[in-house]
Amino acid sequence: MAMKDLFLTRDVSDLMEETHSPGETLRRSIGAFGLTALGVGAIIGTGIFVVIGQGANLAGPAVVLSFVLAAVTCTFSALSYAELSSSVPVSGSAYTFSYATLGELIAFIIGWDLILEYGVSVAGVAVGWGGNVNEFLKAAFNYELPTAISKSPSDGGVVNIPAVFIVAVITILLTLGTRESARANAIMVVTKLVILAFFIVTAFTAFHSSHFTPFSPHGLHGITTAAGVIFFAYIGFDAVSTGSEESKNPGRDLPIAVIGSLGISTILYILVAIAAVGVAPISVLTGSDAPLAAALREGAGIPWAGAVLALGALIAITSVVLVIMYGQTRIFFAMCRDGLMPRRLAHVHPRFGTPARLTIGFGVLIAILAATVPLGAIVELVNIGTLFAFVLVNIGVIVLRRTRPDMPRPFRVPFVPVFPIIGILFCGYLMWNLPGVTWLRFLIWLLVGLIIYFTYSRRHSRVRIEAARTAPTQPETTA
Repeated sequence: MAMKDLFLTRDVSDLMEETHSPGETLRRSIGAFGLTALGVGAIIGTGIFVVIGQGANLAGPAVVLSFVLAAVTCTFSALSYAELSSSVPVSGSAYTFSYATLGELIAFIIGWDLILEYGVSVAGVAVGWGGNVNEFLKAAFNYELPTAISKSPSDGGVVNIPAVFIVAVITILLTLGTRESARANAIMVVTKLVILAFFIVTAFTAFHSSHFTPFSPHGLHGITTAAGVIFFAYIGFDAVSTGSEESKNPGRDLPIAVIGSLGISTILYILVAIAAVGVAPISVLTGSDAPLAAALREGAGIPWAGAVLALGALIAITSVVLVIMYGQTRIFFAMCRDGLMPRRLAHVHPRFGTPARLTIGFGVLIAILAATVPLGAIVELVNIGTLFAFVLVNIGVIVLRRTRPDMPRPFRVPFVPVFPIIGILFCGYLMWNLPGVTWLRFLIWLLVGLIIYFTYSRRHSRVRIEAARTAPTQPETTA
């Protein structure tokens, strides 16, 4: 087997033509607003309600600069996502981009990586949703669900019913239609933005500039370390690109959505950070699992703020479950349509226009995982998987600029290859600082994927089958 045989690429025009295959065509039903709402829905989740306390512990009031630094880190990769998603508007995100630029083996690896990343993420967020249900019930009604039905066996319960419930609801919604899912997500996004706006306005009424002194007690190291933690509050804008194939006008809408969702979230995060530090001492933010609620309760003297912020967290987490699970199903759909996974799972429901079979299948698996399995440190796989995808997307922009210089690009990353290289370096730095056990688990998962690729995917690959079909007449162009 020749080494170059592992790096067959998909022609971009073939990928585009494939989106019109009978029975495998997704319905184009999302506009720029809906796609932007998907991005904001994926980004603004539990992160801003929790991670600000962790960041403040590392950087002090300078956590505001940490949010800015984390946003800058994401911006370079966001620009690359905007170019590739508008130029190759096909379901699959980084998987599809890699197939068109770096070859089949790399594409399979990143697709396999994203399946784990999104699946673990959805399960973990669903567990967090169950926990926030109890937080809201306790704050609003002084009532908590019994441990037996609200926690996994490892946490002293029997089954996490709330986690199963939210996964089931989102699975049904995603099965019924993308337009319906996008509308529900848009409502949730607007609601949680209103709640965060309530926090900002209320906090500024009790603002104390003295809380910003000393501004950077731990120096530059504290700011950069906090940025590494806060970075993961920005993850999610990449989910916009999984909706490429269902966008009404991908060339225009996708760049707006990718960059717009990151921009909206960045502005909101910075305002929340300034308001949080201004309304309450750092010790309040770092000493609570719900720092925003604690800031209003102790800084602004609003005891019922906990219920409002708990509701905001609940809505935020719901939209994250929806968007991340949506992204996972679209990536797996693209892999199935390419033959790297069982192709029958890529069937699109004739009435709903969605990949109903694989959506329901993933829903069942994720519900079981969220209900019974302790996730613990394995959630760190989300971090390394996301950064790995970012690296490949930045590389993809550089490669396509050289191999397909005349390809139509509705959006172009400025200063190529400088900006993509900066994006790669930023991501590489954050990956380097992840724990060794995370790297080990990641490599084990990739090893399992490689076994599947060499035993199943290579033999069923559509591009490989088509290349073999043309081999007798064009022997020099099969690889």
